[in-house]
Amino acid sequence: MAVKVNEGIQLIELHDVINDVEMVFRPTIIWDDKDVVLIDTGYPGHLEDIKTSLEKLPNGKLTKIIITHHDYDHLGSLYEIIQGFDHKIEVYAHELTKPYIQGEKPLIKTGINVPKTLVDVTVEDGQVLPFCGGITVIFTPGHTPDHIGLYHQDTKTLITGDAMTADQGQLQIPNPKFTLDMDQALVSLNKFLDFDIETAICYHGGVCRDGIKERISTLAAGK
Repeated sequence: MAVKVNEGIQLIELHDVINDVEMVFRPTIIWDDKDVVLIDTGYPGHLEDIKTSLEKLPNGKLTKIIITHHDYDHLGSLYEIIQGFDHKIEVYAHELTKPYIQGEKPLIKTGINVPKTLVDVTVEDGQVLPFCGGITVIFTPGHTPDHIGLYHQDTKTLITGDAMTADQGQLQIPNPKFTLDMDQALVSLNKFLDFDIETAICYHGGVCRDGIKERISTLAAGK
């Protein structure tokens, strides 16, 4: 199911059962009249869910995918998406994420090697991707060593990846159970404070709109 967040930006709700627990994951779609950008892909098996959401957009031709980090629930459907369309889709990722996507390293938390998918463009901290109104890359290690967040300039929307979670519309720290270095993760949150954020999308938890920067500042301070 697709949920509108702002003009030209929405999230997709992907439902899975993991270890007998029902879970919802939320990739983001950003689009304009030239590009459609998917941020993260969910576990394997979601090609048709993603296609269905794309078909409902004014411009439904997926052109780019950005992976925020190498966890399986973020890149699991990447290979089948790339194989499932008959046109070129560019894959963007941080240099530290690239070897996991390309099957050169096993994923840290699961130990599996995913099917090789070529990373077309590597991104770095502070880089502004020149499409869909500008998307700024924010390197935020801690949850994983390769983690990035993304800031959509046109809508002042932060896509947090797993740098934060949300609960009933309020931002929370990343899940301690799955965060490799919590101290570093909290330090990384300070980088978000450089941006004028009106909306935050958490992969785990959904959309937050109220008091975003104040809440981030509180979380970064460990409170």
